[in-house]
Amino acid sequence: MTASSPPRAAHPYYMHDAIYAQPGALRLIERGNESALSAAAGALRGASRVWLAGVGSSWHAALVGEHLLATLGGLGARARAAVASEWTAYGPRAEPGDALIAVTHRGSRVTADAMTLATGRGAVGVTVTAKGVALSGATHMLHTCDVEASGAHTVGYTTALAVLALLAAEVGGADATRRALGGLPDLLAFLLGQESWDALGARLATRRQFWFVGGGPNAATAREGALKLSETAWLPAVAFEPESFLHGPSAALEPEDALVLIAPPGPAHARALDVARAARAIGAEVLTLAREDDREAAALAGETIALPDVDEALSPLLTVVPLQLLAYHVAVARGRNPDLLRGDDPAHARARAALAS
Repeated sequence: MTASSPPRAAHPYYMHDAIYAQPGALRLIERGNESALSAAAGALRGASRVWLAGVGSSWHAALVGEHLLATLGGLGARARAAVASEWTAYGPRAEPGDALIAVTHRGSRVTADAMTLATGRGAVGVTVTAKGVALSGATHMLHTCDVEASGAHTVGYTTALAVLALLAAEVGGADATRRALGGLPDLLAFLLGQESWDALGARLATRRQFWFVGGGPNAATAREGALKLSETAWLPAVAFEPESFLHGPSAALEPEDALVLIAPPGPAHARALDVARAARAIGAEVLTLAREDDREAAALAGETIALPDVDEALSPLLTVVPLQLLAYHVAVARGRNPDLLRGDDPAHARARAALAS
C-alpha cells in the first residue's frame, strides 16, 4: 500500500477498486508512451538479444512479454525472460548490443540491480514501471498506471502486459495487434460483470489447495493466479503447464482441492482438457476458463468462466482477470484483508521486517 492510503477494514478493499479500474486504465495506456514506444522498439529491433527481467507478478508479465516479442514482435529466440535476481547472479552476461526490459511496478531493488548490471555492460535499458517510478541507467521508460494502493497488484499487471503487447506490435509492425488491443477494454469489462464472484469465492474458500494449469502464454497466467491466491487468501497454490501437471504432480491432487484450468483455443487446449478429465476422475473441483462455445471444456468443469474470442497471444490480458476476482473473493470469504499480504499477522510482519533489514 502507498503511504498515503490508510488500510481498509472491510470489503471493498483497494484490490477490488484496482480490479474494476482495469478497463479504464487499458484505454489510457498509449497516452504519454507514444514516443517512448517508438524509440524502444527501434532499439529492440537491432538488439542481438532481448532480456526481460522482473520478480513476482512482474516476472510473470516478463514471461508473457517474451512470448509477445518472440511471436508478434518477430524476435524469435532473441527474446528471453528471467527472474531478475537469478539473471543478475547467474547470467548469461549482458553484452553491448543486448537490451534489457526491466518490468517492475514499484521499482524493486533486485530489478534495479539487473538494470544497473545490464547498462553497465553496454546493454540498452528499457523499463516498464508504474508512473513516477524510475530505474537508474534506463534509456527508454514506459509507464503503466499509478502505483497501486493494494499490495496485491492487479491493474499494474494488466497494464504491464498491455505495454509489452504494444511494444511487440511496434517492433514487429503488427497493426492488427494494435487494433485488437483497442477492443480489449470492452471485453475486460464484460468479464468483470459476468459471474456472481462473491458466491463462487465463498464456495471455494474451504478447499485444501488450489492448482492452476495453463499452457503457452497462459502458463504465466497460471503462475499469476497461484500467486494472487496465496498472497491474498493465504492458501497454498501451485501452477503448472498441462504436460508438467500430468507427469507426476497430479498424484498429489485430492478431492478436497480445486483445480483452475485456463483453456482458451490454442495448441495447449487439447492437453488442458486431459487435465480436466484427470481432475474430475479424482473428484477435485474444476473451474475452467474457456471460450463460450467450448462445450467439451464446459462438460468437464464444475464451473465455467466464458472467455471472449481473442488471439491467444493477447489472451493473458483477459484470462488473468477472473483469477484476480477469484483470489479477492476467496480472501474475503476467509476473512482476509487482500491488500496487506498478511502484513497484519504479527509473525509474518516480523518475518517481513527481518527480510527488509
